[in-house]
Amino acid sequence: MTTTAPVYTKKDFQTDQDVRWCPGCGDYAILSAVQSVFPDLGIPREKFVVVSGIGCSSRFPYYVNTYGFHGIHGRAPAIATGIKVARPDLEVWVATGDGDALSIGGNHTIHMLRRNVGIKVLLFNNRIYGLTKGQYSPTSEIGKKAKSTPYGSVDRPFLPLSLALGAEATFVARSVDIFQPHLKAVLKKAAGHSGSAFVEILQNCNIFNDGAWESVTERGVRNDATLTLEHGQPLVFGKNKDKGIRPSGLDLEVVDLGNGVSEKDLAVHDEQNPDPAYAWLLSRMDARPGFPTPIGVLRAIEAPRYETDIAAQIRRVTDKKGAGDLAALLHAGDTWEVK
Repeated sequence: MTTTAPVYTKKDFQTDQDVRWCPGCGDYAILSAVQSVFPDLGIPREKFVVVSGIGCSSRFPYYVNTYGFHGIHGRAPAIATGIKVARPDLEVWVATGDGDALSIGGNHTIHMLRRNVGIKVLLFNNRIYGLTKGQYSPTSEIGKKAKSTPYGSVDRPFLPLSLALGAEATFVARSVDIFQPHLKAVLKKAAGHSGSAFVEILQNCNIFNDGAWESVTERGVRNDATLTLEHGQPLVFGKNKDKGIRPSGLDLEVVDLGNGVSEKDLAVHDEQNPDPAYAWLLSRMDARPGFPTPIGVLRAIEAPRYETDIAAQIRRVTDKKGAGDLAALLHAGDTWEVK
């Protein structure tokens, strides 16, 4: 018997809840992109679960018409892991922010990624704590003046993509809230990945950190400030496609095309490189003067999934020892009789 894939529209993934974000917030654009992509995946709506922690981004489960779980601060990866292990047939997505995922939830995030749990993680990075009204976050730049750092932050910021790669994440990507066609394309690629997919989304908080990414998003500079990654294509950027990234020993360098330098001299993007060293260099580009901000898929490799290995281990032990007896287990070993 064959089953027909469900046919959905964006409206099918919208809820009757009032969306309670500040007018102009970048979260609206991300929500719209997700609600546009989900119908195209051919997955029954009841198979989706959206999990979140605490923060503006963490209201996401209320606004996507699927199953959802609003957890406590930083614990979304742990909750999502439990869901995926118990029900590997479900499509589990995590909506989180730079504070939720990289501060109190930092350990949960890196261990979920190293285990390669089949979860899709959307990290909304606005470089600020928005829900609690404007404190600096783990991704805020050095010198950031905020309510909690009136004289400027002295902390070095996390680079989320570098952190994910350091945890051996098998899919690492970046997009921007207002780059809608690009964001939707990245979300579809993340959805098609079998293991942990980590997508950083540069997002504006127009109330507490307006212009956080204007050096990347402003129309007059975006072509020179961003590098769109395409598998198998040379690293070319610039308004006139006249700049590129060339290998230089164990590093990369920015070059101008012409005067003896052609696209043949440039690095060719390989998102499937099993060695994360190349993707690591890409992930640190925007922290270096003169380099563009790469957007797209940095790394996409296949590796065993945690939930698959757990299920296989349970089957092996069950075949060897039998299904087990809970009552016998509870009364085994040391016991006490209370009188």
